[in-house]
Amino acid sequence: MSAFNLPNILTYGRIAAVPAVVACFTLPDLPTDTSRWVAFWLFTVAAITDFFDGYLARAWHQQSALGRMLDPIADKLLVASLLLVLVDARTIQGVTVIAAVIILCREILVSGLREFLADLRVSVPVSWLAKCKTTAQLIAVGFLVVGPAGEHVLPHTVDIGVILLWIAALLTLYTGWDYFRAGIRHLLEE
Repeated sequence: MSAFNLPNILTYGRIAAVPAVVACFTLPDLPTDTSRWVAFWLFTVAAITDFFDGYLARAWHQQSALGRMLDPIADKLLVASLLLVLVDARTIQGVTVIAAVIILCREILVSGLREFLADLRVSVPVSWLAKCKTTAQLIAVGFLVVGPAGEHVLPHTVDIGVILLWIAALLTLYTGWDYFRAGIRHLLEE
């Protein structure tokens, strides 16, 4: 299977989008309304590729070990980087930082668990609810990326993003527990 099939190229693009979106918040005198909108559109295109890379890989029979490895990494890089930037930009603040920390901690813990189980040749498939969690995270982060700039188009954009982030954090806890419960038997055997 080619490393340069379209599904993998979409995943590479999502990874490449991470520094571009982060730059919209970190260059001098940023973020501005314009930079937030640029970040939002870059993020939106990157998030949409999350659906299409997997869909196309299955539909065109171009699934690969490289794609299976990079896809969740690309998701985690995109979400984790933006959560950190949004905390720094004070779009996520106060008690809502806890929701961001829950998401970051779960991603690290589940990645470690998957790595451990992979060494034992145990596969932990992605559940439907975990896909819902990823979707909720991406939508929440999208609202928060556009943040105050979005208030001119849709009042309460940041509030909507915060509510969705908490929903994503709750789904994150549940799916994290689900993965841990599925892997605990193998952990105890070691």
